Amino acid sequence: MRILIVGAGAIGGYFGGRLLEAGRDVTFLVRARRAAELAATGLVIRSPTGDFHRAHPPTVEAAQLSGPFDLVLLSCKAYDLDDAIDSFAPAVGNATAILPLLNGMRHLDALDQRFGRGAVLGGQCVISAALGEGGRIEHLNEAHRISYGERDGERSGRVAAIESVFSGARFEARLSPVILQEMWEKWVLIAALAGITCLMRANIGDIGAAGGADVATALLDECDSIAREQGFGLREASRRRNVAMLTAPGSSFAASMLRDIERGGPTEGDHVLADLLRRGPPPDRAPALLRIACLHVAAYEARRARLAAEAR
Repeated sequence: MRILIVGAGAIGGYFGGRLLEAGRDVTFLVRARRAAELAATGLVIRSPTGDFHRAHPPTVEAAQLSGPFDLVLLSCKAYDLDDAIDSFAPAVGNATAILPLLNGMRHLDALDQRFGRGAVLGGQCVISAALGEGGRIEHLNEAHRISYGERDGERSGRVAAIESVFSGARFEARLSPVILQEMWEKWVLIAALAGITCLMRANIGDIGAAGGADVATALLDECDSIAREQGFGLREASRRRNVAMLTAPGSSFAASMLRDIERGGPTEGDHVLADLLRRGPPPDRAPALLRIACLHVAAYEARRARLAAEAR
């Protein structure tokens, strides 16, 4: 199976690197700067589960793509989605499976529109990783999981083939018959976590210490109410787990969106928060906390855009 990893950042580089380590046929679709970096230093993973280094990982730039791949693994940031789609489109043939690992659901709409619903699987990942010095991938804890599947729950030939390819690689991979349910449950958690930590500009432990744990769970309930209207409300075990994570005393848990704001970078606010709000009740009945969280991040983005324009 020929696998195209779109990008070689923290997530794509990690999972692609583990597949490469396992001897799979992997190529990284990268921009010129990352291609030069990988040529100079190789693909480097530092991880509690074991390090990996490949001196000359296979890379390709968009203009060089020719012929279809069997699997496209997509892990870009949501705000880069349109550019990513354009870049890997030449690699998509009639039998290509696209496995996106983004949060939320809007990327499925965009991929379906461009390539057809039949080409696009459901998928998600759980990992804490970042790019370090020299483009090294730093895996920050022992969690490194992917779940994936056909969106109708069928065990098709192509997901069975992906299961075989993922087997033996140094990460956890699970073929799920309810992948959309799992994606919605993760979205609800990510939206609640991003909303509360960005609003408060603090991690979960500090929010709890200030007496705000009940606000975090109220925001979780608002997000869950939208998922429930769509037929994918939190299952009881997921709800208990999410409440525990959002209220844990002393927890350093915080959304990557908060880190994006603190460094002055772009956020996935529209994809994670605003798109969830759009799928809920009309504006006159919109969940109040979620709407405030959306406005908070949107105002940050508006200010960021204004300052960038003024600087030009």
